[in-house]
Amino acid sequence: MCGIAGWISFERDLRNEQDTVDAMTETMACRGPDDRGTWVDGPAALGHRRLAIIDLPGGRQPMTAEAGGGGTVAMVYSGEAYNFTELRTELTARGHRFTTASDTEVVLHGYLEWGEAVADRLNGMYAFAIWDSREQKLVMIRDRMGIKPFYYYPTDDGVLFGSEPKAILANPLAARRVSLDGLRELFAFVKTPGHAVWEGMHEVEPGSVVTVGRNGIRTHVYWSLQTRQHTDDKEASIARVRELLDDIVRRQLVADVPRCTLLSGGLDSSAMTALAARQLAAQGQTVRSFAVDFVGQTENFVPDGLRGTPDTPFVHDVAAGSGTVHQDIVLNSDQLADPEVRSRMIRARDIPAGLGDMDASLYLLFKAIRQHSTVALSGESADEVFGGYQQFFDEEARKADTFPWLVRYAQHFGDDGNILTDTVIKSLDLEDYIRDSYRVAVRGAQRLDGESDFEYRMRVICYLHLTRFVRILLDRKDRASMAVGLEVRVPFCDHRLVEYVYNTPWELKSFDGREKSLLREATADVLPKSVYDRVKSPYPSTQDPKYAVALQENAKDLLAKPSHPVFDLVSRAWLERAVKTGTPQVTQASRHGLERVLDLALWMDLYSPTMAIA
Repeated sequence: MCGIAGWISFERDLRNEQDTVDAMTETMACRGPDDRGTWVDGPAALGHRRLAIIDLPGGRQPMTAEAGGGGTVAMVYSGEAYNFTELRTELTARGHRFTTASDTEVVLHGYLEWGEAVADRLNGMYAFAIWDSREQKLVMIRDRMGIKPFYYYPTDDGVLFGSEPKAILANPLAARRVSLDGLRELFAFVKTPGHAVWEGMHEVEPGSVVTVGRNGIRTHVYWSLQTRQHTDDKEASIARVRELLDDIVRRQLVADVPRCTLLSGGLDSSAMTALAARQLAAQGQTVRSFAVDFVGQTENFVPDGLRGTPDTPFVHDVAAGSGTVHQDIVLNSDQLADPEVRSRMIRARDIPAGLGDMDASLYLLFKAIRQHSTVALSGESADEVFGGYQQFFDEEARKADTFPWLVRYAQHFGDDGNILTDTVIKSLDLEDYIRDSYRVAVRGAQRLDGESDFEYRMRVICYLHLTRFVRILLDRKDRASMAVGLEVRVPFCDHRLVEYVYNTPWELKSFDGREKSLLREATADVLPKSVYDRVKSPYPSTQDPKYAVALQENAKDLLAKPSHPVFDLVSRAWLERAVKTGTPQVTQASRHGLERVLDLALWMDLYSPTMAIA
C-alpha cells in the first residue's frame, strides 16, 4: 500500500521541476511512511511514498524496466495484487525474470507482457500509473470496485495525477476551485462516478484504464457489473459463497507485516474474523482483533431506529469463540469532538464529509491499531453485496424513485440542507441534481429476460449500492486508514464474489426473510449464535450528550468569527439556534448539522477553496 503522484508535460522538461514533483510526492507521506522516491525523465515525472507490506527490502518505487525494442517503462503502484504468485509463475514461464519478491514487479512485467490488458488478469485493490517511453504515453489503471482512490487533472500539455486530490493540488497548475456541481456532490450523498468535487479534476473510474498521450486522453472500461443468469440452487449458492470466502480470506492474509481484523460484532466482520482465525490457527498463528467503543456506551445504550443493540457484547462473543487476541479501543467525547482530530480527517479526505463522530472514531481507531499492526481486514461492503441495509427491506425505500439510502437517511436524520442560506439552497437545486443522477445510475442495471418486476427492482437497488453507495464508504475507509499508514483490505469486494452474489436472485439473497441470508448460512459454522441471530446494526455513533455540548461550544467559537467565509454558505441564523438548544433537545438532525457546519468551516481554513455559489 502506498501513495502515488505524477506529472506528464509534453511541452517541457520536468527535470527542471523537481521541487514541485517532490512537493506533490510528499503530500502522500501519510500513505507511505516507510520510503520515498521520484523518477523524472523529460516529459514524465513519477513520485512514490511506500508503505512496505510485501518484500520489505525489495519493492522500492518508482520501479523501472527496460522494454523489448528499446525504451524504459516506469511505474508507481499503490495496492495489492492478491494473485501475484500465480501471475509470477505464468510470466516466468513466458521468459520474464524477477529480481524481487514484490507484487509491484509482477504487475510491471505483466504490463510488459500484456499491455493495458494486464488489468483483466489482476485480483486485488490497486491504483497504478505506468509511463511507457516507447509510445510516450501514460497508462493509469484502477481496481474494479474502486477500493483504492485515484485522481487526475488534465492540463494544457498533459496531466497531473495522484492517489488523493491533495497531491494534485500541490502543483501550481491545479486550481483550488469548487463549482456548483462540486458543492452539489458534497451535499447530495450520491457519489457520481468520475466526479472529484474539485473543478477540473476527475477520478479514474473503477474498472477503467485512462491513457494520456500527445493526442489527448482516452478512457477504456475493462470491467463493469454485468447481469447474468444464476443457475445454482440455494444449497449450491451457499456452498459457492463459502468456497469463495475461504479463498479470498486466504489470499488477503498474505503479508510480511503484522495483521489484524476490524471486529464490530456484526455478521460481516464476525464472519471474516472467524474465517481468518480458523485459517491462521491451522498454521499455528493467532488473529489480533480490534473494535471501537465509547465510554459508558454499552452500560447506558438506548435503542433507536438505526441501532437496536450495542456492539461490544457481540464483539466479545466472537473474540472468545475464535480465540483472537482482542482489544477494545474506547473513546470519550472530548476525543471525538477534538478540532485537531476533525482537522486530520478533513485533510485525509480532502472534503468536508460531515460525518462527525463516525469519522473521528474511525480515525482514532485506526491510529490506535497502527501501533500494533500494519494490515487490517475489514467487513466493509458486505451489506452492499449481500443486501444488508434496512432500505433493502423498507417498502418506502424500495418503491421510491430515488436512491434508497436517501429515503432512510431522511427518515432518521432529516434534511441537512436547511443549514444553508436560502440563496445557496436555490442555486444548488439538489432535488433536480439527485433526480438526474438517479436516472443516469439506474440505466446501468441490465434486466434478465423473464425477470419479474420485483426481482428487477431489487436488482436495481443492489446495483445502485454496488456502483454508487459503496464507493462513498470505500473512500472513507481508505482515507482514514491511510492517514495513519494502515492498510485496510476488504475481502467482500473481491470481484468474483461481487459478480456471483449480484446475479443471485433476491429470493435467494433473503431466502429466510432476513438480511444477508447467503452470508449467514455460508459462515454459520464459525459464528456464535448471538451474532447469527443479531439484526444488522450500522457503524456505531456515540450517545453521550457531552458530545453534543462540545459541538455547540465549537460552534460558538465559529459564531464569534462573523466574517468567516463559511457564512457565505451556511445560515448564521440556523447556527445560532442550534447552539442555544438545550442538550436533551438536540436531535440527530441538529447534531449532524453542527458537524456539517464545523467540517465546512475547517475545510475552508485548510484548503482556501474558491467557490462558485451562483
